[in-house]
Amino acid sequence: MRGVRLLPPLVDGAAWVIGLLAAVLTRYDFDPGLHPLAGALTMIVLAVLLHVTINHARQVHRGIAPFASFDEVNSVATTTAVVGFVLTGGIVMLSSPPVPVGVPAIGGAVALVLMLGVRYAWRARLIRRLRPDRRVAAPVVLFGAGTAAAVLLDSMLHDPKGRYVPAGLLDDDPGKRRLRIQGVPVLGGRDNIAEALAATGAGMLVFAVANADAVLVRDIRDRTLTAGAAFKVVPSVSELMDHPVEVGDIREVQVSDLLGRHQIEMDLSTIGDYLTGKRVLVTGAGGSIGSELCRQIHHFRPAELMMLDRDETSLLAVQLSIDPQGRLDDPSVILADVRDAGRMRDIFRERRPQLVFHAAALKHLALLQRYPAEAVKTNVLGTLNVLRAASSVERFVNISTDKAADPSSVLGYSKRITERLTAWTAGRSRGTFLSVRFGNVLGSRGSVITTFNSQIAEGGPVTVTHPDVTRYFMTTQEAVHLVIQAAAIGMDGEALVLEMGAPVRIAEVAMQMVALSRKSIPIKYTGLRPGEKLAESLFGKGETDRRPFNPLISHVEVPPLDPADLHRIPLGADTAVLIERLAATCDRPAAGSATRPPAGSPAVTEAPAGRPREA
Repeated sequence: MRGVRLLPPLVDGAAWVIGLLAAVLTRYDFDPGLHPLAGALTMIVLAVLLHVTINHARQVHRGIAPFASFDEVNSVATTTAVVGFVLTGGIVMLSSPPVPVGVPAIGGAVALVLMLGVRYAWRARLIRRLRPDRRVAAPVVLFGAGTAAAVLLDSMLHDPKGRYVPAGLLDDDPGKRRLRIQGVPVLGGRDNIAEALAATGAGMLVFAVANADAVLVRDIRDRTLTAGAAFKVVPSVSELMDHPVEVGDIREVQVSDLLGRHQIEMDLSTIGDYLTGKRVLVTGAGGSIGSELCRQIHHFRPAELMMLDRDETSLLAVQLSIDPQGRLDDPSVILADVRDAGRMRDIFRERRPQLVFHAAALKHLALLQRYPAEAVKTNVLGTLNVLRAASSVERFVNISTDKAADPSSVLGYSKRITERLTAWTAGRSRGTFLSVRFGNVLGSRGSVITTFNSQIAEGGPVTVTHPDVTRYFMTTQEAVHLVIQAAAIGMDGEALVLEMGAPVRIAEVAMQMVALSRKSIPIKYTGLRPGEKLAESLFGKGETDRRPFNPLISHVEVPPLDPADLHRIPLGADTAVLIERLAATCDRPAAGSATRPPAGSPAVTEAPAGRPREA
């Protein structure tokens, strides 16, 4: 350790000796007299003493900045310039200067070059020592020569125990051909994949484009597999919210990668302003969206994060994903059902949340078509209970679905009604109340992806309703990014819709998943189920696509619905009648233009099974 600390002053002192002697020798054509040599010796002593003194005063050589670091190089350059200026000034002031006036400047320049040269050599030696051992690390080729690839390269090249060593880069941008990034050459574009793999001996290609469309991912994967190499990817931007990409993030390709990656630009400072130090409540915290919401909100250090769900097992799982030491007796965990209006009022009165993300809902379309009353109790009345209890919060975000746009199913009807109830509350509360509408969430519990995975694991067949059915897809991280940003930029009463690109054929998803499994599994078409559409739409009739703040987020107006109009939905009626009344309630005129029931009328009427009660 002491030797390392002595190295900088020794290097710098030797540099001044060489620099000033070289300046004097060249000044006198390598034949100086005794007087110039004596003057040079005096300058050397003064230069070394000044350099050491200044560096000591600035603590440059005391480990404040590591040797050969950029901060230390900057300090050494500054010190050298000061020493040269002082020596030149001293010579100018003397009537009989010991050396010519230009010697300190020339000597200082030579000394600085030597100082920086030694430091560069030292740094290069350290970098070589940090590189993976090529005898044990596998060579890989990276596709992508942008920011994500550069960060990944840095991670690979500074891990002496790393499993991979980058052997080359590929990029379709012609302007990057023949470049070298951190010493790794760009070998061509996608057409050169097989050639680059063969030339470098790499057995794996890593896809390092953070924001890519589905066509590119699939094309690069197909070309790589055809060349006989393994194909892996780095996570998308939305998956890496809290850290830059690292070697450990490299993973196997997933169906979400093959469906495309959508990058959502987020103003983290704005988000931090409204989440940091606030009391935040998430309903449905144990679900796919709710749990990811809790994890990302926790990242912004709220004053208190309250996680509410009726499923105790899911609550424990989400709490442990945030705090491995968490226990169920922690006050952040709230076991409650949004169907219980009194319990909701008590929670809001006691815990006083400032921000609410309402993710609690029933979501399985086919099941809700059979049991529409359950959809009304949870999705409609449960949301109304939370809205009424949250009348004094600062912001309220209702999680909706693209099925609420021109709905045709019980799920769509119930979520459209919640959007309208949220808009009605927005006009009667001080806070901001809005909805967020997005498509199918990849990997969420009960999604088509999990269904296909189960069917593939069982050997098939994989069932698809119709060969032409399409849906919009997004990852859980993308959905939650939208929800968080919506609370920052959304306006009262509106619904925010994410630009999700082109809809994806479900049959294509099935084929990609079967291909990933490398099994021979048939695909069976079963026909559309009641309430299902062949294609979903993001916007309903009469809704205008406005994007005032973010090109990826649309803002649509939502007509309010007075909760009093819910009395027209007879919970005890036949399924067909109940669905018909749900649809009619969705189309009710905006609040203020309809006739209201007498004061005190129940929100939803009960009727004997099989016969609706007339409104």
